[in-house]
Amino acid sequence: VQLVESGGGLVHPGGSLRLSCAASGFTFSRYFMRWYRQAPGKERELVASISSAGDPTNYADSVKGRFTISRDNAKNTVDLQMNSLKPEDTAMYYCKAQFATITYWGQGTQVTVSS
Repeated sequence: VQLVESGGGLVHPGGSLRLSCAASGFTFSRYFMRWYRQAPGKERELVASISSAGDPTNYADSVKGRFTISRDNAKNTVDLQMNSLKPEDTAMYYCKAQFATITYWGQGTQVTVSS
């Protein structure tokens, strides 16, 4: 089983990034997918979630209207489009797959928003 995040990097405030999480080794289309983030010294927080079928989606209040989660069950990927980025969005971003009590985590990708 693998979840591999990519797409992180350094971006200026107001910029955009698109994170991607590639899944393998399990039946991706059955799993609820979530993006989390963890900033230094802070607890890991839920950013966005998407059901196995792609709808519904949910977002943390801090990212509503700026981030969009999507998935492609044919490609076994879940993406997080992040627009209007702010310095407080700086964190390590992780994807998580969940089906009943089965949970898988990726290793994370760093997002840094700084001028």
